[in-house]
Amino acid sequence: MRAFTACVAGVVFAVSLSAQAPHKRTDDEAAIRQIVRNYMDARNQQDRRLIESLFTEDADQLVSSGEWRKGRSELVQGTMTSSERTGGKRTITVESIRFVAPPVALVDGRYELTDLAGGSSRRMWTTLVLVEGPDGWRIAAIRNMLPAAAPGK
Repeated sequence: MRAFTACVAGVVFAVSLSAQAPHKRTDDEAAIRQIVRNYMDARNQQDRRLIESLFTEDADQLVSSGEWRKGRSELVQGTMTSSERTGGKRTITVESIRFVAPPVALVDGRYELTDLAGGSSRRMWTTLVLVEGPDGWRIAAIRNMLPAAAPGK
């Protein structure tokens, strides 16, 4: 009888977890999208403290020029310098969020810089790795890519 009760309790627990999973996933996706929006707002406003708060301590960023910023302080400094140098407005349009492990999400998006000097713009791809910790979701890594022309074009 104990084994049966334990089995039933286990099934009920598993069913209740699976019933919560879609709701949790929706909440996580909304939180992740908000982190990306906050990052873009902070970049556009050149808000050093907000940028810093969005990243893990060991975060890194590989930018389209090939510069690799390692650690939160180097990443924040590079971000501020880049924003000051290029100006313009930055947007990331999230194309997909994939949960690769319970506390890890991979975010792919279109990254656009508009209103640059001379009225030019840049269109890139970006991938962000976010991790969930005690303080919620934080950015652990960013990889920006400037697409190259297809061979033969």
